[in-house]
Amino acid sequence: MNGKLFLVSIPIGNWDDITLRALKILREVDFIICEEYKEARRLLSEYKIDKELISLNEHNEKEVANEILLKIIAGKTSALISDCGTPLFSDPGHLLVDLCISQNIDILPVPGPNSLLPALIGSGLNFENFYYYGWLSPKKEIRQQQLIRIKKIEEIIIILDTPYRIKSLLTDVVKILGKNLKVVLAFQLTMENERFFRGTADEILKISEEKNLKGEFVLILDNKKRK
Repeated sequence: MNGKLFLVSIPIGNWDDITLRALKILREVDFIICEEYKEARRLLSEYKIDKELISLNEHNEKEVANEILLKIIAGKTSALISDCGTPLFSDPGHLLVDLCISQNIDILPVPGPNSLLPALIGSGLNFENFYYYGWLSPKKEIRQQQLIRIKKIEEIIIILDTPYRIKSLLTDVVKILGKNLKVVLAFQLTMENERFFRGTADEILKISEEKNLKGEFVLILDNKKRK
């Protein structure tokens, strides 16, 4: 009998946010598939869980995915986690999921913490419809071209980027989408220094420069067409 693959969401910053079901599954599976050993061991140590770990990341996914598949086909149960939050969002694991589906292996998502919904519900914006763009390119010219395309999307738009690119991203947003664009910067969600910065793109850029903001963030652009 084939095993199963659980896709387990883990906290994005606050350890108390893990679900009871996630803990139960992490304790019961035969092995855990992680992105980086260091982050996974830190997580498991927090909850006193001792499990075999297999690292699957952007550098080794093609080689490791088949090895993991064979273990699951042999009847082992596994849990896929990312470094934080919900797996597969801009994270490795898609190839493994595709392989498991091709072999009729059960894929079982375990919902839990993520950055998108907390950012939206705390934004104060009307987000009945929104567009998830995800991560922009680290290369300035490509990033600016992406923002030019984004400018044509008349929706609430969600953008993610690395902690050290807040100011450069906002600078490009001001340059391409306009200084008066309404934005919300959801900063360090679930952590002690969690903040929501709401205002125009230019105002939030100035705040990021004054406070020298560096940390995990979600940037929400209100690019809806005004009637």
